[in-house]
Amino acid sequence: MKRILLAEDDESLRGFLARALERAGYEVVSCADGEEALIALDDGTYDLLLTDIVMPGVDGIEVARQCAAKEPDTRIMFITGFAAVALAAGERAPAGAKVLAKPVHLREIVAEVERMVAA
Repeated sequence: MKRILLAEDDESLRGFLARALERAGYEVVSCADGEEALIALDDGTYDLLLTDIVMPGVDGIEVARQCAAKEPDTRIMFITGFAAVALAAGERAPAGAKVLAKPVHLREIVAEVERMVAA
């Protein structure tokens, strides 16, 4: 089973995303912020990191950088509600990272995850 590390500070969105991805057949490790996600990176390997960019404390860009350094084969996808941040993220994010702007439909996220994990 493919593993996804999900870092999203919005509790309700995190729950919706985790349930949708689990229904699609993925094992999901959910984290409420970047600090939790960094700890979770030490708990094994992941096929995909799905993270919000703007979070209190450690942001999603830093989580992605550390993830890419530890596990270069892990795919990275950002979700953000801040269009300007999304545009700037490409300059600071690890190569190959995908950025989706909120609001985003669960089906769209699941479809993008499936494409990235299959690649």
